[in-house]
Amino acid sequence: MKTFKEHTITELKEPYVVFNKKTKEVLATGSNSRSLFARRSGYARDNKVDVKDLEFKRVSKKQEVGTKLKEATDSCDAIFEQTIEEAEYQGKKVKLNDPIRTSENPNKKFKVYVKNDKGKVVVVRFGDPNMEIKRDDPERRKNFRARHNCDNPGPKTKARYWSCYQWRGGAKVDN
Repeated sequence: MKTFKEHTITELKEPYVVFNKKTKEVLATGSNSRSLFARRSGYARDNKVDVKDLEFKRVSKKQEVGTKLKEATDSCDAIFEQTIEEAEYQGKKVKLNDPIRTSENPNKKFKVYVKNDKGKVVVVRFGDPNMEIKRDDPERRKNFRARHNCDNPGPKTKARYWSCYQWRGGAKVDN
């Protein structure tokens, strides 16, 4: 399996985009952030939009000029697609993909039951029990998601995936 860095290097030759904030239309893509940023007034003039309506950002998915921006939103709906279903774990019925607070393990705050690659139900424990989740503060959420690389959270069987899931915008912690 490729790492994110290998994926970016081999498949994403133009990781920077300039797009219209209002319509989310991609106006230009490029591999050099400085050159795209320097030419933003030209893109605005060519597309008859105000420079203030242009946004410049690094993206994790391939973009096509003239199409809508395909990027995971802050709510992360594109990354975290879940279906909650029931399964059996050590003789008891459990809900899969549904994080709950844990009481039996004092070292972790949450647990979630997931199926691994082999189809076996496993428990993933995550979260520091001594820290608060302050994801409603946009600056804290942005920093947490950047620090944990939440645009590419990895497999569901890892704690990072579920920590990022809990830190998506507009999410509520159940239980």
